[in-house]
Amino acid sequence: MATKHPQTRPANPRFSSGPCAKIPNFSVEMLADAPLGRSHRAKVGKDKLKAAIETTREILGVPADYKIGIVPASDTGAVEMALWSLLGARKATMLAWESFGSGWVTDVVKQLKIDAEVKTADYGQIVDFADVDFNTDVVFTWNGTTSGVRVPNGDKIPADREGLTICDATSAAFAMDLPWDKLDVTTFSWQKVMGGEAAHGMLILSPRAVERLESYTPAWPMPKIFRMTKGGKLIEGIFVGETINTPSMLAVEDYLVALEWAQKIGGLPKLIERSTTNAKVLWDFCDRHDWIANLAEDDATRSNTSVCLKFTDDRIKDGAVFAKAVAKKLEEYNAAYDVGAYRDAPAGLRVWCGATVESSDIEALTLWLKWAFEECIAEQ
Repeated sequence: MATKHPQTRPANPRFSSGPCAKIPNFSVEMLADAPLGRSHRAKVGKDKLKAAIETTREILGVPADYKIGIVPASDTGAVEMALWSLLGARKATMLAWESFGSGWVTDVVKQLKIDAEVKTADYGQIVDFADVDFNTDVVFTWNGTTSGVRVPNGDKIPADREGLTICDATSAAFAMDLPWDKLDVTTFSWQKVMGGEAAHGMLILSPRAVERLESYTPAWPMPKIFRMTKGGKLIEGIFVGETINTPSMLAVEDYLVALEWAQKIGGLPKLIERSTTNAKVLWDFCDRHDWIANLAEDDATRSNTSVCLKFTDDRIKDGAVFAKAVAKKLEEYNAAYDVGAYRDAPAGLRVWCGATVESSDIEALTLWLKWAFEECIAEQ
């Protein structure tokens, strides 16, 4: 017999891991100051783009001598720019423990054909950084968006490394404390923790990365969209808002609105706190129930943004079918949208807990999650 579903639904059932929930109380009227129909190279456009860069620096605490650029094609474009422009000068080490990290391995090893050592870990685990040779160029994701596993800190990255560290931090930036002195290239997109619109990426370069760009020329042809140097010198304009191609000024305005909200609530410490509080609701829920668990095996490496869950009940006949049924039921009742596990990940659920999500909505979701589980068990 069907059980009565909870009466309280999440006020905002959007728990997608990208594009992610907009900032609380968002409305399109907040974007009224967007310079629509104006050139991004006009003063008003340049000022907006530069403000996005400098406010990002302020909130994240990026050192003054690091370069920050707005680049095409979201986080993927930012990572590809780094891989194509910087790798090949020395041996590389590729670290992968989830889908996107595995994608960077494919690009480097099969497409660029760079001499690289590949270190992998299963979903729910992470590569031991103590075993990594940081005299090579090391490429890794800080937070596994599809696995819910993150690097706990940068302690095992040596300060005196000879190679560059290239970090895909797209679901970590603004929700985790990134050690800038340990990161030479850092990338992310607006669509994750800040709930911004997609298609724009952020590329942050340390002085060591800039030195590599100016002293090394890759052996392969470089597409225009990836070029960061001219005549052996960094194209400085990219890092003050003179973008390589035409950006969406509406999306830029949306990002600025999100950054302003972040400043008003208390900056990075408050963003981290909100994400962690949200994630803890799910962590505690897992602790109270023996039929569901965090995919991350070590509490120290569990993500506070993309929380991945697995069903552990012995009564489940087909894990993939069951997880999809739960996700479908949650969506049918408008309790949660887009919470199915990533297509390459183990069967289960993935709930975005970034700073734009309200903890009260996560609390309400847990009630529906329990109900949907019991319904799907009964329907097998």
